[in-house]
Amino acid sequence: MAEFKTDIEIARAANKLQIQQIGAKLGIPQEHLLPYGHDKAKVTQEYIEQLQGRPNGKLVLVTAINPTPAGEGKTTTTVGLGDALNRIGKKAVICIREASLGPNFGMKGGAAGGGYSQIVPMEDMNLHFTGDFHAITSAHNLLTAMIDNHIHWGNSLEIDERRIVWRRVMDMNDRALRDIVVGLGGVSNGFTRQAGFDITVASEVMAILCLAKDLDDLQKRLGDIVVAYRRDKSPIYCRDLKADGAMTVLLKDAMQPNLVQTLENNPAFVHGGPFANIAHGCNSVIATSTALKLGEYVVTEAGFGADLGAEKFFDIKCRKAGLKPDAAVIVATVRAMKMNGGVAKADLGAENVDAVHKGCANLGRHIANVKGFGVPVVVAINHFHSDTEAEIAEVKRYVESQGAEAILCRHWAEGGAGAEELARKVVQLAESGASTFAPLYPDEMSLFEKIETIAQRIYHADEVLANKAIRDQLHTWEKAGYGHLPICMAKTQYSFSTDPNLRGAPTHHSVPIREVRLSAGAGFVVVICGEVMTMPGLPSKPAAETIRLNEQGLVEGLF
Repeated sequence: MAEFKTDIEIARAANKLQIQQIGAKLGIPQEHLLPYGHDKAKVTQEYIEQLQGRPNGKLVLVTAINPTPAGEGKTTTTVGLGDALNRIGKKAVICIREASLGPNFGMKGGAAGGGYSQIVPMEDMNLHFTGDFHAITSAHNLLTAMIDNHIHWGNSLEIDERRIVWRRVMDMNDRALRDIVVGLGGVSNGFTRQAGFDITVASEVMAILCLAKDLDDLQKRLGDIVVAYRRDKSPIYCRDLKADGAMTVLLKDAMQPNLVQTLENNPAFVHGGPFANIAHGCNSVIATSTALKLGEYVVTEAGFGADLGAEKFFDIKCRKAGLKPDAAVIVATVRAMKMNGGVAKADLGAENVDAVHKGCANLGRHIANVKGFGVPVVVAINHFHSDTEAEIAEVKRYVESQGAEAILCRHWAEGGAGAEELARKVVQLAESGASTFAPLYPDEMSLFEKIETIAQRIYHADEVLANKAIRDQLHTWEKAGYGHLPICMAKTQYSFSTDPNLRGAPTHHSVPIREVRLSAGAGFVVVICGEVMTMPGLPSKPAAETIRLNEQGLVEGLF
């Protein structure tokens, strides 16, 4: 029996190339790579601008079923598919999102793939990387400081302290900071008011960086942020505080995409924010657009299940950036099907074809939803050693009944070689010209109708529950000229509903809206549903408890 190696042991043993060699594979001149050490670099804005006018390659989205404790492997499949496409002779580039420190030290671990389908350097990617998230945190909190400072020095903009909507952020899970009071301690510390923290990836600055085309677009979007309101409810923008220029300076380097490599030395851009449950959860537009100019195929991912990440990829990112995906891959596992079918995690090792069949309803709904956007679909069964032939056959049979094909993939154990069949199917779909992509709803539809459309067509809910204050707020934004914006739903990732314990494919449920937030700079309206939090908390046993340096000075316990 082969010796089992952990993901971090596999990553540490990687035979990495110098980052200039990876850039050369894409034709990027050395002078346009800004190295961070030997194995990662940023690509200059100047070079990216030179690529305009080149034709785009094929765009492939990797999404998944709703996550379960059994594991799905969306990022692992994204990497494995990219490696496999290169193995079969296609010039493929991978685009994934950067990792937040919150879940790394909380409950999820790393975000660089797994097994022999990983992106390296894994430790760096999961711990600070090139500092992009720190720059976003600093830019966001600079604006917060300037708001309070403006009030302290006379408040010439007439900011109503009760109507400040700009919160603070940090890239860590800390439930104690969700609701706080600032300005205590006397006159010299400013005015006392209620405030709070979100996690950095939920920041509008993160979304702006992910959606901006260039530095000019970045600064304009930052200036468009609504930070507060006056007593007459007229908005106050970031540009009114003259913070947009300094924020752009802080984000100048963070705007440049990060180039790294897979274990098989294929190029990967890692740029932009995760958390498709409370943000839009996609790789940056600038990274994806650059990759499309450099490769024949671009394989990208969107966070969590297709009800969240894929919907936002289609309705926000593709709409804003004018992207047209050619194919989609939905990742599923036999283990997750059994959990959706009612099997406890401790019992997943035993064969249970009936539970697989029952759990496939979740997969079936995701297939139908993605097809509803006009994008052809293939299912990737991410193989686990405990899967039986009968269980795999049941998934394949079910997917075929839904008008798609399911392909067994062994990329975790075999790298790109284990996903070549999937790669060939993706090429077939992408080159067939079958994609007739269109967003779910038109720009001119009202904001509440857009929310209802997502809830009914994607979540299969009967109704959306919103009180008068929320409906009035949406109407106010429409009158102010924001009615054309798309919707960014924030809800639990574990279910089609807002109840994280309701697995499978629930129907006849309601979607309660707790809060709505205008992200005028990013260009969408955030709708917070159920009990989902924009500042997560740590679990009872956080991953941080087992992360440490060993005697050799190497990181242990990360993922």
